[in-house]
Amino acid sequence: QVQLVESGGGLVQAGGSLRLSCEASGLIFSTYTMAWFRQAPGKEREFVGGIRRSGGTTRYADSVKGRFTISRDNAKNTVYLQMNSLKSEDTAVYYCAADQSWVVFSTTQYDYWGQGTQVTVSS
Repeated sequence: QVQLVESGGGLVQAGGSLRLSCEASGLIFSTYTMAWFRQAPGKEREFVGGIRRSGGTTRYADSVKGRFTISRDNAKNTVYLQMNSLKSEDTAVYYCAADQSWVVFSTTQYDYWGQGTQVTVSS
């Protein structure tokens, strides 16, 4: 049974930082593309950042480029999202996702999803 468990969310002031983690189990982590998405109230789920199996290729949404960094540790079956210079518009539930195919990063057609972790940025 595949599980993706996010952690690290919380309340932070604008300009602050948070580091999200997503630990995977039940799959061969190193063979999966991993990504972070977010969904704000009343809005559609949107792509934030993605990373290929070896970690050599990453992509980001324009809205987070230069502020967020995605990384992975295949030995720990974990993907991270370092979020710096947070803005109120970053407030959302953040989800990690996994796909074993060479998926287009920004699609929502990933094989597996976590339950999400809330990030709230106060201005």
